[in-house]
Amino acid sequence: MLITRRLEFDAGHRIPNHNSQCRHLHGHRYAIEITLSGQIIAAEGVSEQGMVMDFSEVKTIAQETLVNQWDHAFLAYRGDAAVVAFLASLPEHKTVVLDVVPTAENLATVAFRLLDAAYVDRYANQLRLEQVRLYETPNNWADARR
Repeated sequence: MLITRRLEFDAGHRIPNHNSQCRHLHGHRYAIEITLSGQIIAAEGVSEQGMVMDFSEVKTIAQETLVNQWDHAFLAYRGDAAVVAFLASLPEHKTVVLDVVPTAENLATVAFRLLDAAYVDRYANQLRLEQVRLYETPNNWADARR
């Protein structure tokens, strides 16, 4: 069985070598969809009976692992030295420095890697992360799959 939880967050970024407007500092209302697979829990009397995982727990784990760190932050590429230095000069600015250019594809890959360990089989129901879909805009997204 597959289940999916969607969350949204706001973040800034830039694609430093892009041939278009994306080379400028800008932001997006990102959405992330987290798809998990597992067996439906059949144990009588437990809170998760009939579920793969409680959707509220999917959300809590995603927020603690990723969303709270990326929300209202600037996602900067370590190799974009001038921007990283500029952001560091701003007192208390929320910046996440990444080892990859913050494209939708790379962000989805990083998100998958971070979330994968967080959803380890919690209920002995073979729970595992299958896909992270990261929307940069409502019409553009990238999927990182197992």
